[in-house]
Amino acid sequence: MDMPQNAFTVDVEDYYHVSAFERHIPRGQWHSQPARVETSTSTLLELLAAHGVKATFFTLGWVAQRHPSLIRRIVEEGHELASHGWDHTRVTTMDPTQFLEDVSRTRKVLEDLGGRAVIGYRAPTFSFTRANTWVYPILAETGHRYSSSVAPVRHDLYGIPDAPRHAWRDPSGVTEIPISTVRVGGHNLPCGGGGFFRLYPYAVSRWCLRRVNEHDAMPGIFYMHPWELDQAQPRPRGLGMKTRFRHYLNLHRLPARLEALLRDFRWGRMDQLFAV
Repeated sequence: MDMPQNAFTVDVEDYYHVSAFERHIPRGQWHSQPARVETSTSTLLELLAAHGVKATFFTLGWVAQRHPSLIRRIVEEGHELASHGWDHTRVTTMDPTQFLEDVSRTRKVLEDLGGRAVIGYRAPTFSFTRANTWVYPILAETGHRYSSSVAPVRHDLYGIPDAPRHAWRDPSGVTEIPISTVRVGGHNLPCGGGGFFRLYPYAVSRWCLRRVNEHDAMPGIFYMHPWELDQAQPRPRGLGMKTRFRHYLNLHRLPARLEALLRDFRWGRMDQLFAV
């Protein structure tokens, strides 16, 4: 039998939007930074097209407003357009009123530009926690039908270690689709992409995703950022060792690993894979 199809997802943001750069490139300086997201996302779109893969693009409203042609291209090429919030503000720093404003504003801009209903949402830095479950009724109220905002891992920046590893439905009706993990030695091992895909040898990532598909009988949820394909991106001064390691590790290896990943597994969009 064919392996279950997996979801290929992209968090559309520029290199300076990452949370770890907040102290080095504050929001007030974003407008003066070289815009690289359209070029790097175009590189990824070409790679996906070469492999016949349709993906879900969780996009910042801030990016969409400044690069409308990129948003139209994503939709025209058959990908799903979804929300990543307005400007990468972590949900853990918002109250319900601020979150409502953020997701409503982002959804309107994305729908106006893309001409399609936006039903998916991913929180910046997977910032859904046990303390902010009030997010789900707000997502339902604003027309979102699913979220992919929980990482069921233990991590210094995010994560709900005891959260379900499979998709589950909140009482509000919103479906939460967590990033993929494998259960090893009583712990959840991250295997859904991002920096871990650059950290692990490709053989490890392939083994993990196959285990999710075959042992757990679940689709895998993979994510990446366009800036991970941009080896020439500027490097802010003063970054700590941990931040440098996480952000720049193995960027040069990513294109070949992505080629292998797209070749070795079957991929699709979140909305179609989960029929939400």
